[in-house]
Amino acid sequence: MKKKIRRIILLSALLVAGLLFVAKFGGPAILRMYIEAGVGDCKKIPVLCIVPQSKMSDPVIDEEYVDGLLPYVYPEVEVRLPRGFTVVKQIVKRVYYKKWKKRAKGATIYLLHEPPDYFIRLFPQLKGVAVKNDYDFVSRLMHARVSEIKNVTDAFFVVMKGIFIPDLADQNSVKIIHYSGQGRKGFIGYNMGAKENYFDCNIVGPDGYFKVYIKDMAKTLDLEKVAAILSTLKARDGSQANLKVSPPEGTL
Repeated sequence: MKKKIRRIILLSALLVAGLLFVAKFGGPAILRMYIEAGVGDCKKIPVLCIVPQSKMSDPVIDEEYVDGLLPYVYPEVEVRLPRGFTVVKQIVKRVYYKKWKKRAKGATIYLLHEPPDYFIRLFPQLKGVAVKNDYDFVSRLMHARVSEIKNVTDAFFVVMKGIFIPDLADQNSVKIIHYSGQGRKGFIGYNMGAKENYFDCNIVGPDGYFKVYIKDMAKTLDLEKVAAILSTLKARDGSQANLKVSPPEGTL
């Protein structure tokens, strides 16, 4: 395991060093070629070329549907979720670690919450490139495209986009929309498949950053129901630990 970790660190360091070298001595075209060779192009990873195309603003919430949802309360966040899903509370342990160690099978909802300015504290150097808050970070991420790489910052967000967006099945069918409601805003990536639905919600508000990833194996949800779920998100004081439901802990 130690050898594997050292290998990952070494490869990451080489990728960053190569990226800086290419950015300094090559032009945007060479930088794009470097990213395509190291990460992938739009044919290999279609989501790297998919950007938000529409908006969902202040959707009408079906309160009757919300009343039928189950409450989940964790030390730092609470939410109401539909029956029939395995719920996994995620924690961030490695910035670039995409795979979950504990990956539930079947219909699953992964939930993550971080306090305000989480990404700004994580990447303070981005303040110099017009990324002033977590929403700016998420927005820049969702709008990143391989074809528009012009500098190291553009390349960084393309790489992060490929890591940040989880499995949404056939990426050629994925759509991303801008979402706003309940004083929060962000983006929902989704794929309404023939047999399954996938939703990746990245929401930012005064109470921090929320990520809700849903694998809807029975196609019971749509965007309106997902918006209803998002309306129930609440950040909590970590000292008010009162776990009503105990799904397994995971690692994002």
